[in-house]
Amino acid sequence: MIRPFIVTLLCCVLSMTTAFAKDPIRTIEGIVTKVTDGDTIHVTDSLGTKVKIRLYGIDTPETRKPNKPGQPYGEAAHQALKEMVYRQQVKLDVMDIDKFRRLVCIVSLNGKNINQEMVAEGWAWAYRKYLDRPHASEYISMEDQARAKGLGLWQQ
Repeated sequence: MIRPFIVTLLCCVLSMTTAFAKDPIRTIEGIVTKVTDGDTIHVTDSLGTKVKIRLYGIDTPETRKPNKPGQPYGEAAHQALKEMVYRQQVKLDVMDIDKFRRLVCIVSLNGKNINQEMVAEGWAWAYRKYLDRPHASEYISMEDQARAKGLGLWQQ
């Protein structure tokens, strides 16, 4: 009698915890052909399809545009992302599509979460408004650690 109860309770707990985690819509692999700024890249898949990617859960300082000045560390964040992924084969876990029709993705390179790397190295903020569980606590913790160490944009 107790055993079925425990199994039922365990199933309920597991279903509740996974309900908070958002699963990817789909996964794509391709080569990074362009890095626009610290949180946007272009990827071409094996069929030649080109997609514009917004990195999920992070925001970086803006880079200089023709009619707009950039923000401090915008160019440095852009360069950091470029050094990590440009011309590399990446895996994209598509989490959403934004209002600009970009795929919002978790970008992985050789098993490493690039979104988290940008935050951990201090080049990006955890984008609290759009983070889902369990990503929110991970990204926010990484941001706090980068800030405490004075890394990247936290140098000042």
